[in-house]
Amino acid sequence: MLKKIFLALFILAFIACAAEPRVVTDVEGSTNLKPEPSQSLVARELVKIIEGAHYKKVKIDDSLSSKILDKYIDQLDQGRSYFLASDIKSFEKFRTTFDDDLRAGDLTAFFHIFNVFQARYADRLKYSMAQVDKPFDFTKNETFTYNREKLPWLASIEESNVLWQKRVKSDLLNLKLSGGDAVKNKTTLKTRYKNLLSQTQKLNNQDAFQVIMNSFTETIDPHTNYFIPQRAQAFNEEMSRTFEGIGASLQLENEVIKIAAIVPGGPAFKAKTLHVNDKIIGVAQGKDGEFEDVRGWRLDNSVSKIKGPRGTVVRLKIIPAGQELSSQPKIVTLVREKVVMEDQSAKKTIKTITEDGKTYKIGVIEVPAFYINFDDYRKGDPNYKSTTRDVRRIIDTLKRDKVDGIVIDLRTNGGGSLIEAIELTGLFIKSGPVVQVRNPRSTEVSDDDDPTISWTGPLGVMVDRFSASASEIFAAAIQDYNRGVIMGTQTYGKGTVQSALDLSRYISTVDEFLNKIKTTDKTGNTTATQGPKFGQINLTIAKFYRINGSSTQHKGVIPDIQFPMIFSADKYGESSEPSALPFDSISPTKYTPVADLAPIKSQLVKLHEERMKKSAEYKYLLEDITEFRRREAESQITLNEAKLKKEREEQEARTLARDNQRRALKGLPPLKKGEVKKADEYDFIQDESLKTMADFIRLSQAGQFTMVY
Repeated sequence: MLKKIFLALFILAFIACAAEPRVVTDVEGSTNLKPEPSQSLVARELVKIIEGAHYKKVKIDDSLSSKILDKYIDQLDQGRSYFLASDIKSFEKFRTTFDDDLRAGDLTAFFHIFNVFQARYADRLKYSMAQVDKPFDFTKNETFTYNREKLPWLASIEESNVLWQKRVKSDLLNLKLSGGDAVKNKTTLKTRYKNLLSQTQKLNNQDAFQVIMNSFTETIDPHTNYFIPQRAQAFNEEMSRTFEGIGASLQLENEVIKIAAIVPGGPAFKAKTLHVNDKIIGVAQGKDGEFEDVRGWRLDNSVSKIKGPRGTVVRLKIIPAGQELSSQPKIVTLVREKVVMEDQSAKKTIKTITEDGKTYKIGVIEVPAFYINFDDYRKGDPNYKSTTRDVRRIIDTLKRDKVDGIVIDLRTNGGGSLIEAIELTGLFIKSGPVVQVRNPRSTEVSDDDDPTISWTGPLGVMVDRFSASASEIFAAAIQDYNRGVIMGTQTYGKGTVQSALDLSRYISTVDEFLNKIKTTDKTGNTTATQGPKFGQINLTIAKFYRINGSSTQHKGVIPDIQFPMIFSADKYGESSEPSALPFDSISPTKYTPVADLAPIKSQLVKLHEERMKKSAEYKYLLEDITEFRRREAESQITLNEAKLKKEREEQEARTLARDNQRRALKGLPPLKKGEVKKADEYDFIQDESLKTMADFIRLSQAGQFTMVY
């Protein structure tokens, strides 16, 4: 009975809302997107979840409403190139009402702002297309400000026109310097603008809702994120490194879906009937389903038709690579399967390093993320995909190859599963605490309970500024146990724990009613709804702490062997996020280090620094960092052809000189101007880290320290 009453009340509220919206969402020049009733429900539920379960115990009030408005505007137009100052002024009336709107599930003000942005965006593209054929003087000493983030909002449409004329001029000048003729360059630029305009016209209310909700959640903290159903599915597939489909990466090019890559081992790979650059113009379900023409569709809608449960049949209408769209298409039939993304999984290489006349074999295991297939794990599948299982298998092969040491490369690894961070640590220690997890009520210690050790030899861990979360848990535990040496730069500093909540668990009473409501995008296709029906929120519920009691929040992990940081902490990392939780510390837990590495680490640091004093590559790295910081600080580019050409020629000359200096160090012949070099796989940071590992192995073999498990 209560369920029926609630449903009736919801329907009445929805009808009332639809009849008299608080804010008119329609904006001339936009596609007039409007919120769905399901989105209203999600917004209301998110307020309850965040106020009731977020680690911060935050209150959604007027103060937060103000921050949400600023965040929302920034997410839409960070470069301040679309909105006018008058638009921003008109949005001020919402500054203290967003909290009430979210609590009531009224998204009309949010959608109004989104539609204003969409109208401005479309208008600027149409204006730009109209400017392409106008004459431009490339001898004038003008500049184009491509980054207006710190400048005032555009005061008028006239000021905006001046900016966008310069943008068109800059685009044409870049094409001109690339060698194209004037007629071809204009056609290329018009096509580019036309494609951008076409894509914005395909935006649907789910796209708007994604931006709206993340503007809300990221005001609470940077890692509380909402995902609409399609993105929730993509996130979960990324976490599991598996999906069900045909095993092909797709991309949109000039309104047509194109095969970008074939996943090894997938159905398309096995069938050998699809090839890179083939175009998909039609999709049919089953052996006799009717074809749907997918030309002009959004990429995600096409993908939703092509992917599907394992064992089902999909037929594709293909224009083979290199043929015109008017060519006779061929039909390809594939049976969908479970596809494992091996290229995004842990993988190994073996490096040979010679130091002081002795050669060492070092296995390098690149771990791109801490992934696990939760569905298979929960079902008890003994072959579930996970980081730890993959790394354990790799270690077994490295032991057969008789390596002297192992390096775990966690550079750019943004984290993932907390369970995997704990279990991966367990491959290198006998047992014991790995991380402390503190929620608002208590602190729990997460242990490695498995006494088996996969690798007892010398261990190194490589990290950088983009090693975060689970990467930091693993690196910190290895450092605290003195199990190995950490090499690289200060890590990201993400010391918070998120729980993925399927909102279908919270919103079920109106399921039947909402099922009857159809949502269509501008192509007339029903919006894809794979993934959790009402989306998913990754909610910050706890903070994690090292077993020594220190938080990694803000501070991250400081390596034993430090390299200069390319990406500055004020722009990259947790310390650059205004809504990030603060650093603090708690009591350490009881643990026993496996060795005393302090004397050894001081020797390793000394040997590293001695090499760096003599290293030309290290000098080049410092120079590259200085140049990167200089260019990063720039916000303008000259529109004078002669000046820009000179700047680029000087830059190319500096790059050529640097390349040839590096080639000389390796005994390679110099490159000539304009000569294309092969891809340079040399990794200076890895190379020096491996030399440090060689020192570590040598000191280990000399008996200068002993691991006690």
